[in-house]
Amino acid sequence: QVEVAESGGGLVQAGGSLRLSCTISGGLFSTYAMGWFRQAPGKEREFVAGINWSGDSTLYDDSVTGLFTISRGDAKRTVYLQMNSLKQEDRAVYYCAISFRGVIVRAPSDYDKWGQGTQVTVSS
Repeated sequence: QVEVAESGGGLVQAGGSLRLSCTISGGLFSTYAMGWFRQAPGKEREFVAGINWSGDSTLYDDSVTGLFTISRGDAKRTVYLQMNSLKQEDRAVYYCAISFRGVIVRAPSDYDKWGQGTQVTVSS
């Protein structure tokens, strides 16, 4: 049973930084890509960033390009999202997900396993 768990959310002032972590546990027998998504109140879940199996390819939504950085741990069971220069509009629940397609995809429907999410709140 594969499980995905996010951590690192919290309250930060505008302009501050947070680093989210996502850890995968359980049996995995294929390569997989990982993605970060976020969902603000009253809005649909949206793609934030993705990374491929080897970690040498990344993709970002335009709204976070140059501000957020996604990376994988050496054991490939951990992925991080470094978020800098946070704005109030970044406030959302952030989710980590696995796609067994192996390549970076943007659509939530292309991801196979999700974590429970971690809340990020940005104060003025």
